[in-house]
Amino acid sequence: MSQMNQPDWDKIAEKFDLWLPHIAPVGEVLLDKLAAKPGDRILDVASGTGEPALTLAQRMGNRVTIVGTDSAAGMVRVAQHKAQQLRLNHLQFETLKAEKMHFADNTFDRVLCRFGVMLFEDPQQGLNEMHRVLKPGGRYALSVWSTPETMPTMLWSYEVFKNKVPAHAQPPLPKITSLGVPGLLDEMLRRAGFRDFVVERHTLHYQFASFNEFWNLVEATDILKAQYDALPQDARASIRDEIAVYALAYQSEHGLKVPHDYLVAYGTR
Repeated sequence: MSQMNQPDWDKIAEKFDLWLPHIAPVGEVLLDKLAAKPGDRILDVASGTGEPALTLAQRMGNRVTIVGTDSAAGMVRVAQHKAQQLRLNHLQFETLKAEKMHFADNTFDRVLCRFGVMLFEDPQQGLNEMHRVLKPGGRYALSVWSTPETMPTMLWSYEVFKNKVPAHAQPPLPKITSLGVPGLLDEMLRRAGFRDFVVERHTLHYQFASFNEFWNLVEATDILKAQYDALPQDARASIRDEIAVYALAYQSEHGLKVPHDYLVAYGTR
């Protein structure tokens, strides 16, 4: 699957933070599975604008050392600024591809990655590297999105745009859910060298007061910019209403509540 139809993470870095409250529960699950201890050296791969590394750094203080990486320089700049503002001197960020990390073998006591592996250019190589830099006996925790039908908000956009824009500009649903195939993540972990692992399915609910609130977030974060840019000007006005039709099944008097399934893998090396 081409990387071309992913959002431009470098350009939407600051806007992406608007999504963080909605996926924060996933970070909590990962930190629970990671079980960091004082003295640990921790790596957060594909940390984006800094989470969950920032949360962990604030909780643990200087009892741990944390390195966060991301391949998008814009994301790293935002994360670095946050760390500086919070005076988290035991946390640093750097621009680095997960598939080729410069760290020595057996460097880290803990490795985590929230919603990053499936977006790597080479997910298997990224997992290989995570295994390589983790110390024997060290713990890891990572999450990936599940199957397309369990990721409704992305599925809505995919269904609306798939016959309207060229293949390279379609919403990246296949890429984002590429590791949700039952058994695939297990097999990839084995290939990377992990022998002790558990893969669990979890559900995250996006909750909004209304569809309008959800749509305002979509527009504010430019998450569909590539798709809009590929549309003729006169075809753009109907997109919101077409997606709203899909959302109807998830609306009630209490607002919009949309379940999304994801997988969490954790264990020790």
